[in-house]
Amino acid sequence: MANIQQKREHPKEKLQLHSRNKHRERYNFKELIDSCPELSQFVRVNDYGDESIDFFDPEAVKMLNKALLKYFYGINSWNIPQGYLCPPIPGRADYLHYVADLLGSCNNGVVPTGNRVRCLDIGVGANCVYPIVGTHEYGWSFVGSDIDKVAIQSASEIVECNQLLKGAVELRWQPNSTDIFRGIIHNGEHFDIIICNPPFHSSAREAQLANLKKVSNLSGIRITKPAQNFGGQRNELWCEGGEERFVGDMVFQSKEYAASCCWFSTLISKQANVDKAYKYLKKVEASEIRTIQMGQGNKISRIVAWTFFADEEQKQWAKTKWIE
Repeated sequence: MANIQQKREHPKEKLQLHSRNKHRERYNFKELIDSCPELSQFVRVNDYGDESIDFFDPEAVKMLNKALLKYFYGINSWNIPQGYLCPPIPGRADYLHYVADLLGSCNNGVVPTGNRVRCLDIGVGANCVYPIVGTHEYGWSFVGSDIDKVAIQSASEIVECNQLLKGAVELRWQPNSTDIFRGIIHNGEHFDIIICNPPFHSSAREAQLANLKKVSNLSGIRITKPAQNFGGQRNELWCEGGEERFVGDMVFQSKEYAASCCWFSTLISKQANVDKAYKYLKKVEASEIRTIQMGQGNKISRIVAWTFFADEEQKQWAKTKWIE
């Protein structure tokens, strides 16, 4: 008979998540399995008597994501190629809820909804998760860009297979890996918010070491072999110069499109890179910069957002773009 340890007491809500985040409560596996029966083969009772999955099993993580996207966001068909990033849905949703509040700050505290609100997702990935959540929760329209043709093809298939996304999400391939906005933002085109989840690491070795540390912390055992539970291709996990270089490039290139977007934003994992981003943003003379703290479990991350519009110009943007 399995040795069940004393059952842990869990908080009813994950209070560190945004108040509108659908994932504040613990996963209800019965409801998720009812929605996505394929998940059942991966659910087990752990040593504490709780239903869970093996988060070290990439297939289990992928199936959990599929179930979450179906149950909470109405996505009936979702898949990603083997080895591509399978992101934690609660954290992705948090980012969008916080930038929704950011846009609301230009609109007398009212979050703008509907397809008149346009979001550009830099590095949409094969999973297409940000457009899925943003379209379902707020009715926004999305453009997703990526330098990886396989990722664009995968995201395109997700869009084509789900009525919610058809006509609301457009995918654009970026052929030049050094350009972030050029070739993606067309002449005369405007976006209300730009989001980005940049590659965090500067090399494959650094990404591998970070993975080993994360898995060791989760398991409480020193792990020496990488676990690809969340997957990730090179361009999803690392780039030359890492997060600091990518964010710096994004900041300097954003100046050229200062009039094309109300707010630019990016996730930043390391506090030191937040300080560097502020230094770069002062050089390009951003009108306003904000740091938004986010927390998922033991992990702390932050959104750095900036605009080249003064306060009154932001309000005028809202009036002309979002109000019929």
